[in-house]
Amino acid sequence: MNDTSSLLGQAELILRPWAADYTHPEADRLDVLLPPEALKIAVRALQKARWGYFAALTGLDLPAPAGAKPEDGHIEGLYHFCEGAAVLTLRVRLPYARAQVESLCEVIPSALLYEREFSEMYGVDVLQSPMKTRLLLADDWPEDVYPMRKSFSGLQEPPAAEVKVG
Repeated sequence: MNDTSSLLGQAELILRPWAADYTHPEADRLDVLLPPEALKIAVRALQKARWGYFAALTGLDLPAPAGAKPEDGHIEGLYHFCEGAAVLTLRVRLPYARAQVESLCEVIPSALLYEREFSEMYGVDVLQSPMKTRLLLADDWPEDVYPMRKSFSGLQEPPAAEVKVG
């Protein structure tokens, strides 16, 4: 067993109490599906075991399949941790109807910028976030319009003002 396999095996053991599923998309990667309410405690367990560092938070929009109600779609939060060449991704699936997840800032203060972007771009309510001000979008950006959701089709242009010549 190489060092990366050993590291991912350790992560799998640490996360076993909360994991709903495991996948190995590549040799040096482990994806662990967690219920949203287990995210913070799982991250605390990784920290206690001194397993890796938080590298990024990315979002993934999973709209409802054709024929289903649009509100049946999900947003996934992918919390990436690295230890050497090993990459661990904690995946939390959030339904459109209740796209909420607890902030990790209490555990990992540097998660703040990632969480703010995740909130703005995907419409996820990051609970207990120490800062909810806009990071990327203009202050006058319309509410409930999330540019990274697949349903986003751009903003409607206001009608052009008539210009009188002359």
